[in-house]
Amino acid sequence: MRTESAFPRPSCKVLELVRWATDYLTGRGIENARLDVERMLASTLGTDRVGLYLQFDRPLTAEELSDFRSLLERRAQREPLAYILGEWEFFGLPLRVDRRALIPRPETERLVEVCLSRVDRHMAIRFVDLGTGCGNIAAALAANCPEAVGWAFDISKEAARLARENLHLLGVGERICVAVADMRKCPLRIAGEESGLDLVVSNPPYVRPEDWPTLQQEIVRYEPRDALVAEPDGLAYYRAIARVAKHTLRRGGMVAVEIGADQAGEVTRILQDQGLTCVEVHKDLAGRDRVVTARRGEQG
Repeated sequence: MRTESAFPRPSCKVLELVRWATDYLTGRGIENARLDVERMLASTLGTDRVGLYLQFDRPLTAEELSDFRSLLERRAQREPLAYILGEWEFFGLPLRVDRRALIPRPETERLVEVCLSRVDRHMAIRFVDLGTGCGNIAAALAANCPEAVGWAFDISKEAARLARENLHLLGVGERICVAVADMRKCPLRIAGEESGLDLVVSNPPYVRPEDWPTLQQEIVRYEPRDALVAEPDGLAYYRAIARVAKHTLRRGGMVAVEIGADQAGEVTRILQDQGLTCVEVHKDLAGRDRVVTARRGEQG
């Protein structure tokens, strides 16, 4: 990092460092540089952004500058902010995040919202989260449905370990069983019992292989490719999810999946081909197709 002479010296004030670091990251093409700088510096100082604002005039020590500089160097190399901080918020829940799993996206909160709007939160619902990653979806459902019990599967042993950590840290680990499994191999029996689930939910890999190189450098260089890309056409996991839903949902139970913005039609057909009914497409806050839901028929 070629900033030895320009980097602020010890005793510089918080606001001075914020401005310098913001300009530095902006010059390297980092979007939302000011926000990233404030969050990294707040983490360095053991406070939040509000606390940071209250001490803009405080001089920084050499140790604080050194600690912050190491974070700044990582962000300048396009490492995602969430991995640098080691934590991220999803649906109001603090989660531990690292390179073992995909970083939870705000768009995925829409998937949780749709699920919660269609289940009775006070009932002991049974659900499975396919491709759980860091456990964010399972955690959000369990935290908002206090009687719910569920299963969370991921093909990655490391991701499953991270999910267990998060679920236990949030106090819902006793109600969620985390296991390593490949959803494409269709684990038809959940906890030894077939056709008893109220909900099958998933944010599966859905990026087409040819689209992978076009994604942001933060994604391509740091996030696990297998958590995002679905060979060969971006749809393989939806076919598996549809089979799981057909065989494990109770009559009237629901499947809910996150999709890419141009996949609603194809995913709808995949679900219908498995005999699932009442298919709906739900948009996100940007007006893009984001979630598809369907149900197992009452007679199916």
